[in-house]
Amino acid sequence: MKTHQYEVLIVGAGGAGLMAALYASRSASTAVLSKLYPTRSHTGTAQGGVGAALGNLEEDRPEWHTFDSVKGSDYLGDQDAIEFMCEAAPQVIYELEHMGLPFSRNPDGTIAQRPFGGHTNNVTGKPVTRACYAADRTGHMILQTLYQQCIKNKVTFFDEFHVVDLITVNGSVAGVVALELATGEMHVFHAKAVIFATGGHGRVWDVTSNAYAYTGDGVAITLRRGVPAEDMEFFQFHPTGIYRLGILITEGVRGEGGVLINDKGERFMERYAPKVKDLASRDVISRAMYLEMQEGRGVGGKRYLYLDVRPETVNKYAALDNRTRPDGSPFRVTGEEILAKLPDIIDFCHVYLGVDPVTQPMPVQQTAHYAMGGIPTNVHAEVYLDEKGAIMPGLYAAGEVACVSVHGANRLGTNSLLDIVVFGKEAGLRAAEFSGGASFQPLPGDAADFAREQFARLRDGSGTEKAADIAREMKTVMDDHVGVFRVKDGMQQALDKIRLLKERYKEVRAGDQGSAFNTDMLNIWELSNLLDLAEVTTVSALAREESRGGHARDDFPQRDDKKWLKHTMAWMREGDVKLRYKPVTITKYQPKERVY
Repeated sequence: MKTHQYEVLIVGAGGAGLMAALYASRSASTAVLSKLYPTRSHTGTAQGGVGAALGNLEEDRPEWHTFDSVKGSDYLGDQDAIEFMCEAAPQVIYELEHMGLPFSRNPDGTIAQRPFGGHTNNVTGKPVTRACYAADRTGHMILQTLYQQCIKNKVTFFDEFHVVDLITVNGSVAGVVALELATGEMHVFHAKAVIFATGGHGRVWDVTSNAYAYTGDGVAITLRRGVPAEDMEFFQFHPTGIYRLGILITEGVRGEGGVLINDKGERFMERYAPKVKDLASRDVISRAMYLEMQEGRGVGGKRYLYLDVRPETVNKYAALDNRTRPDGSPFRVTGEEILAKLPDIIDFCHVYLGVDPVTQPMPVQQTAHYAMGGIPTNVHAEVYLDEKGAIMPGLYAAGEVACVSVHGANRLGTNSLLDIVVFGKEAGLRAAEFSGGASFQPLPGDAADFAREQFARLRDGSGTEKAADIAREMKTVMDDHVGVFRVKDGMQQALDKIRLLKERYKEVRAGDQGSAFNTDMLNIWELSNLLDLAEVTTVSALAREESRGGHARDDFPQRDDKKWLKHTMAWMREGDVKLRYKPVTITKYQPKERVY
């Protein structure tokens, strides 16, 4: 057994993990473990922008950003955490700029900004230019910039080391266990502090924008070690994924004037969000699209609609809306401008659809996109162990794997990239500070035993079941019954099916019995994570008898603040899911009806 020792360990090399590593490494010995090469991390797929009230093109304020995020969360977001994030946003954007991030620029050299769904001028109610962007490759540029800075700062990277367990001693963190992909060997990493930054779990569903590696490892590992998961019933379905594939079409397309069109050629969002139309929040648009298709207005009667960013369409509706640019001039676009601002989207549509968005509308459907729930933390990225606020010493989480909660029941576009840089930084600073005053916990002699047992079962199973069959059935039932709209009977069917699949999973046997580069074994292990999270998600959703944000129920169509203005906390214990609740933190904004 190979053992390594660092003061701070970061699990995951996306934006949150790299930001944490950069700031932790300034005062503590730091290592990053990633099951991927860092620049392949999922942050690189984020397209449209990162939110910050810079006010480079028109008046904007952090308090407006805070209110929009509270409103967008359907009032389930913790307002102290949201305010912390939005106040920190301008400074962290300028830090990224000074690190060398190549933002798109205005003619005067300032960082360019564009409108995004749910972001408004709180006085006029009109969309505001708040999304700082680098064409439609913003996440990619953040990832590259932070990785270069980490290399410069001599952060140690263990690439293709798959973390499979958390080591705890007397209720405190002692390190992690990781499997080295190249050799199949188990490694123990001894640490004073561990930061999970492993991303989300969108692969629970069939149609998703998430990468194949997005399998909920961090939440699943901590659940097995007694840490609860918060608000797992809230998963965001992005309204514009490429039809059948789920690959994301950024909200920035609508920020640049794109509109959603049904089979009748109607711009249907005028019916559902008359004030901001196609720039409403994602949950509102996803439900509107579902209803349009349910009522037979899908294109050609199929399960998709059109997103239209052709200049003639954009200019037509901009004129009807009296839309102007921040300087007061009429909003008009050309094909050249669309190509310059959305180059990757144009390329995706050419490659995957054979469509040219400058001359043809894009077929889109809702796609499972983002986990609002995850490992419960406070604004300092410290992990909660219960609903009363007890924390696990030395354990931190940041990014999509964490639930701060700044997104509540629905995340606004651009706030995910903001989340990872603000709370990634905070996690790194706090973990380094903690490690400076802490001692290494003694490693138990059986530190790797639980991890070994998990993989031994995968080698010794009967082989009567196939992981691919179980995965396919899980994704189908979650798409059918725990998707954009939900009802009790359907969710109960999903829960019964998932528990049956978990029993069948016990009979799976890895086809590859080797050690080196055994991706078959790791894929099967990842499936166990997805099954656990599917169960927790469905149990949490069944219990919440209301509709709020990304959790929409046909049988309970109204939001119920009297009974359900609270966070769900879920534990996996004795083969079952146990639920408790904690209150939402409200500071300035009392819940009221959302109007877009």
